[in-house]
Amino acid sequence: MTEIKKNIYPRSSVLFERAIEVIPGGVNSPVRAFRGVGGTPLFIQSARGATITDADGRTYIDYVGSWGPMILGHAHPEVISAIQTAAARGTSYGAPTELEILLAEEVIDAFPSIEKLRLTSSGTEATMSALRVARGFTGRPKIVKFEGCYHGHGDSLLVRAGSGVATLGLPDSPGVLPEVAQSTITVPYNDVAALEHVFDEVGNQIAAVIIEPVVGNMGCVPPRENYLQEVRRITEKQGAVLIFDEVMTGFRVARGGAQELYGIKADLTCLGKIIGGGLPVGAFGGRREIMDVVAPVGPVYQAGTLSGNPLAVTAGLTTLRLLKSLNPYPQLERATARLVEGMTEAAREAGIGVVSNRLGSMFTTFFTSATVYDWTTASRSDRAAFGRFFHAMLDEGVYLAPSQFEAGFVSAAHSDEIIDRTIASARLAFGRV
Repeated sequence: MTEIKKNIYPRSSVLFERAIEVIPGGVNSPVRAFRGVGGTPLFIQSARGATITDADGRTYIDYVGSWGPMILGHAHPEVISAIQTAAARGTSYGAPTELEILLAEEVIDAFPSIEKLRLTSSGTEATMSALRVARGFTGRPKIVKFEGCYHGHGDSLLVRAGSGVATLGLPDSPGVLPEVAQSTITVPYNDVAALEHVFDEVGNQIAAVIIEPVVGNMGCVPPRENYLQEVRRITEKQGAVLIFDEVMTGFRVARGGAQELYGIKADLTCLGKIIGGGLPVGAFGGRREIMDVVAPVGPVYQAGTLSGNPLAVTAGLTTLRLLKSLNPYPQLERATARLVEGMTEAAREAGIGVVSNRLGSMFTTFFTSATVYDWTTASRSDRAAFGRFFHAMLDEGVYLAPSQFEAGFVSAAHSDEIIDRTIASARLAFGRV
């Protein structure tokens, strides 16, 4: 892999060396370590609009957006003002607030499949809790997930996950008990026959099927035509709970997430990222009869001291209200389409084979010439070539996700001029791959 030039990023290099001494791998989430692209990770000191600035004072056009939630751009003035006002009233109470009701009402208004909602502090908490609820509701032990889909680092979900797990070459994680892993069945994404086969074999033992309706953690991989409808049909027929992990897609691909785009109602939905406006938050919700098994109403226990934290809820509520009033989705669609078409053309001009997947404002350019529709096809990408491209784009002032297997995100702050600058940078970068 390409090594970052320390004379260009001296402050980040010094900070990384310090971090390694006190933090495992020098980072608090594996993909940040740049293991998928080589070199030393950049340390960020500030962000605004469509850009981030590193510890050495260099500014980049940002297509990570804190992994999706910065749909309005970094440090949106109204969101920041709302957070400051909320902080002045106190940062955490450990008691109910009206803000929690308002956020739940806003989410329920956008997602017709959600009748009741429980807030958590992260997307991982949301998926872990949703699976526990599904098991408690059905009385069944097994769950089904899909190869390359990542649902957080819960034990039963670290089986053939994508994202940082794939980048690091860890299809499973030490520390996960075999009996826990054995309760998880994995099938290929976008393969209806494989899912039907599993249900034919052990359908009466399956509590839930959890899926990223649009995958973002093996890169952006949309569902094939009618695939999600078939998943809904199979789970409904067999009495299994269908869980849509919309931590990434919720309020991102549409106000009502992938469920709005594809006209499907999940039984349970997991949310995060955007509903916290960039602050730590998650949520799971769904049909009333399922959610009523959650304590204190029902016997399935779930709790969290910081769930519904007033700062996170305020940031999220402000963001969701702005999305509703501004409706940036048509603009995001146009901007992302222009970006992806421009980058793909730039690769073609350089004689480099790439395939670009996009849905709404999510995208990934895969360094492969074959269609990418599941983990097997995504994993054939030339990771070394992507690493070279990543560093070449950094040199041109564009910050992409430091892994071939992560989606990129466009925000409402990415103007036409910024998109044009990115495409021009890509032409230069592809020339050096």
